[in-house]
Amino acid sequence: MINRKNLSENFFNLYGKPEEKFRIFFAPGRVNLIGEHTDYNGGYVFPCALNFGTYLLIRKTGENRIRFSSTNMEFKADIPLSELQKKQGEEWVNYPLGVIDQLRKKGVNPGGAEFLYSGDIPNGAGLSSSASIELVTAFALNALFSGNIPVIDLIKLSQKAENEFVGMNCGIMDQFAVGMGQKDSALFLNCDTLDYELVPLKLKNYRLVIANTNKRRGLTDSKYNERRSECESAVKYLSKGKQIRNLSELSLEEFKEMEIFIPDKVIRQRAMHVISENDRVLRAVPALKSGKLELFGKLMNESHDSLRNDYEVTGPELDTLVEEARKLPGVIGSRMTGAGFGGCTVNLIHKDHVESFLYELSKPYYKKTGLKADYYVADIGEGVREIL
Repeated sequence: MINRKNLSENFFNLYGKPEEKFRIFFAPGRVNLIGEHTDYNGGYVFPCALNFGTYLLIRKTGENRIRFSSTNMEFKADIPLSELQKKQGEEWVNYPLGVIDQLRKKGVNPGGAEFLYSGDIPNGAGLSSSASIELVTAFALNALFSGNIPVIDLIKLSQKAENEFVGMNCGIMDQFAVGMGQKDSALFLNCDTLDYELVPLKLKNYRLVIANTNKRRGLTDSKYNERRSECESAVKYLSKGKQIRNLSELSLEEFKEMEIFIPDKVIRQRAMHVISENDRVLRAVPALKSGKLELFGKLMNESHDSLRNDYEVTGPELDTLVEEARKLPGVIGSRMTGAGFGGCTVNLIHKDHVESFLYELSKPYYKKTGLKADYYVADIGEGVREIL
């Protein structure tokens, strides 16, 4: 957990004027329990907010510039208000700059300010560090500069910031979970309509354990955008049989009748994953509600297998963690979570076996990949907020 006293000292060391107070905001990371690569296809997802994330210390100034710093990154920026629309190479500050760009389009014009970010989400782990930065920035600037924008609209503009300014074609799941998460609950979200339901996480004697491959991947230069394009191609093919806007408008039964409209085997596999994954989410949520954790874990396993075989977004590191986890006692579900190509797995484990899981999984993973995994026993946290 981040030490707020140390953060305060860092802020004043950077910007001086300890007599002028700052405000502190926080946005969590997220983990998706099931429903992967369905969000940008208008489908169902089932994420929850975590108890770690991104802190933002921020103070208004009378100057016509904004200063950006982070305890996690060496790059700093001091940008005049007149130049905030300019992208800064591939640097992390493009996430807050994209949010500012969207806020301006909404009529909120931030003035001079000093920012210090500090996060305990591992960068590149697939736990939504980017969405966490976006939401904490949007929420803080909305509060400081009297934007009066509802959180749901801050979620939407944060997604647009990543799509349009950063250049990452993400869906809305990450921002939604970061913005709307509630303690000890998961969000059952329809990404097409944004209808959602808070579902209590009744895990009884089981715990969620996140395993980080420590295989870094950058989404914008990964296969993520390629997968999105492949899904759009599938929609065009399938629309010859039934006019649809996205893959998630089809049930699994309908798709099996219509897949003949897709001549390309790879495109057919991509569509199969998305549509079958929606079906798994629709079965997983009532399973969790009714305490059928073995069924929930089985659906998690099927999700990973589909992401590996049909969507091809796992890779040797994720597959090794999942395959070895499933051999261990007490594990009833293991799957990749996030975009893939590295990042993390999420595991459902009996509480009596958590300690042995952390020890026993490390050995074969290191032997097969040469990497050391990190582990987080997940607590479910609150969405974006100001810390008083």
